[in-house]
Amino acid sequence: MQRLLFLLSVMLAALPGFAAQAQAPAYPARVIRLIVPFPPGAGTDTVARFVAQKLGQSMNATIIVDNRTGAGGAIGAAEAARAEPDGYTLLFVAGPFTTVAAASKNPGYDPVRQFVPAASIATTPLVFVVNPAVPVDSMRDFIALAKREPGKLNYGSAGAGSINHLALELLNARAGIDIVHVPYKGIAPATLDLISGQIQAMTGTVSATLPFIAEKKVKALAVTGTRRAPLLPNVPSWQEAGVTNADVINYWGIVAPAGTPREIVVRLNAEVNRVLAQQEVKERLDREGAEIVSGPPERLGAIIEADLAGWKKLIADVKLELQ
Repeated sequence: MQRLLFLLSVMLAALPGFAAQAQAPAYPARVIRLIVPFPPGAGTDTVARFVAQKLGQSMNATIIVDNRTGAGGAIGAAEAARAEPDGYTLLFVAGPFTTVAAASKNPGYDPVRQFVPAASIATTPLVFVVNPAVPVDSMRDFIALAKREPGKLNYGSAGAGSINHLALELLNARAGIDIVHVPYKGIAPATLDLISGQIQAMTGTVSATLPFIAEKKVKALAVTGTRRAPLLPNVPSWQEAGVTNADVINYWGIVAPAGTPREIVVRLNAEVNRVLAQQEVKERLDREGAEIVSGPPERLGAIIEADLAGWKKLIADVKLELQ
């Protein structure tokens, strides 16, 4: 009997993958790289770094943030898509993950087929702001002005295909106006030109734009969702201002390359949800004007798929052409 058991153990050890599986160290056994496809110091980057720190503490792991910028986030996303699906390369995603994929003919990645969702983190609306010299005091006033002067007002964005770009193409379509797109290499230079009066309007995240609103360097006319933002209780939503079917929400989450083992995805999801339940994390995301969206991996998957489909439909409807 002992000889039989010995022979059986030898045979099992010889099976492909058996020995490696039996001896595989618990995840994570080494440093995890979290690709952030935005510049250091940008709003999404600061949130990603905060989450990475808390996630590393929760998992007793080292998580290194790796900023891979360019092409509206497409360069970092494409690099993550090519990474080994072993759980040691993750991607921090936000709205441009789907807007760029929807708007570009060849973004270099597929947000659905080449990734698996690990965990959703939060959502936040954008805020529509104008230069104080623009002679309007409300969203309705702005729309009326744009209708009187089609093609004369312009707006800035973080780049072609960015969420700031498509949000205002959606406004053009829903409000029946024609404001002209001026793309920038990032939202920071667009903000500076808005303040100086080089452009008339733009959208930005609530937290990043709030200081300029408080200092009256820009005027907030509306938030881009169906309800008001807690940090801007006196600013109406687009829906309140009569812009219907135009709910633009930025999201944050973590995805992994397609093929990442399910048990690793489940572990990551559980750890992120544990982090999101911490009071310190809740307070930090509140200051970002964000609403926590925890849950299973499929929740982020549903957000990504719905967002991608919505932007693709808009682009087809307005015949928007990007390279």
